[in-house]
Amino acid sequence: MRLHLIAIGRRMPDWVASGFAEYRDRLPREWGFQLHALAAPAGSKSMDATTRLRREGEALLKAVPEGARIITLDERGREVDTRGLAQRLAGWQDDGRDVALLIGGADGLDAAVRERAEWAWSLSPLTFPHMLVRVLVAEQLYRAWSLLNNHPYHRA
Repeated sequence: MRLHLIAIGRRMPDWVASGFAEYRDRLPREWGFQLHALAAPAGSKSMDATTRLRREGEALLKAVPEGARIITLDERGREVDTRGLAQRLAGWQDDGRDVALLIGGADGLDAAVRERAEWAWSLSPLTFPHMLVRVLVAEQLYRAWSLLNNHPYHRA
C-alpha cells in the first residue's frame, strides 16, 4: 500500500510544508507517503465556482494512481475517532491497494469527485483552511499508525 495525498494548491506557507514533512517522515517508508500538490486551474480566479470545482475535480481524479482507493477529505464526510481511523488504516494495509486522499480547493470538492470516493472523511465539524488539512491528515495517519504498532506517541 502506498499513500498519496492529492491536493489543490501548490504554494504552501513554510510552516505547512514543515508540519507535513514532520509527520510524513515518521510514517513507514514502505508506504511511500507523498504529497501531490496540484496547481489551481489556469484562469480559476475569473471562473464561476461551478466551473472551478469541475476543473479542480478533473485534475484531482486525473492524479489518482490507477486502481487506488479514493478517500475524500470533506466536511460532509464521516467523522471517525483515532481507533476508528486505525482500523480503517489496518484494513487498507491488508487490502494492499494504494490509497489516494483528496483535498479540494477553497470551495471544496466537485460532486464527481465525491461520487468516486469509497469513503468521505470529515476531520471535524469545524472548517479548516485546506492547507492546514495537509498537516492534520499526516498527523492523524501517524497517530493511527502509532496506535496499531503500540508506539507511545498515541496515549489515550
